[in-house]
Amino acid sequence: MQPAGTHVLNEAIKGAVAGAAGVWVMDRIGWYMYLREDESALQREIEARPGGLDPAHVIANRLANALGKQLIPQQPNPWGIVVHFALGVMPGALYGVLRHRLPTLSQGQGVVYGLSLFMMNDEIANPLLKLSGGPRAYPWQAHARGLVEHVVLGMVTDAVLRVMDRELHPPQPHDITQTAGARSAARY
Repeated sequence: MQPAGTHVLNEAIKGAVAGAAGVWVMDRIGWYMYLREDESALQREIEARPGGLDPAHVIANRLANALGKQLIPQQPNPWGIVVHFALGVMPGALYGVLRHRLPTLSQGQGVVYGLSLFMMNDEIANPLLKLSGGPRAYPWQAHARGLVEHVVLGMVTDAVLRVMDRELHPPQPHDITQTAGARSAARY
């Protein structure tokens, strides 16, 4: 028998791994879209960013400054990438723990989770914390790309968690028998 907190820790670790996978796929989709956007929209987006940096790099620079350090000003830099992944890993860990406790959160196989992250991070927290410009400073293309990226992040995170659930905790023979028995009873 596992100690009470072990299950929560396992779900958090699985969520963190799934969140990292979600960020990796999200980045591929985001860069694909970014590289095909109109040049004037991209310029407007860069001008809206504090110092021309994305929120992860703003956070990395703030942390470095708090420690009395200076980061290289170019983007991407390793610390900005670490922060970027942390912004997917930490909510992924929370999602891993909460998805069975709050079934609404995992509706749409991660879509609600991804939409929630988009709204909370990109549209509310980042502007309030001055990690980005205000929502109106960005072209619609940046918002659309962010929405797509975060939905992809949510769906990949959820899919990886479902695979881990299935592969790490396969149904036991007595579970299969009980499920088959319940189906038979439901028919009558």
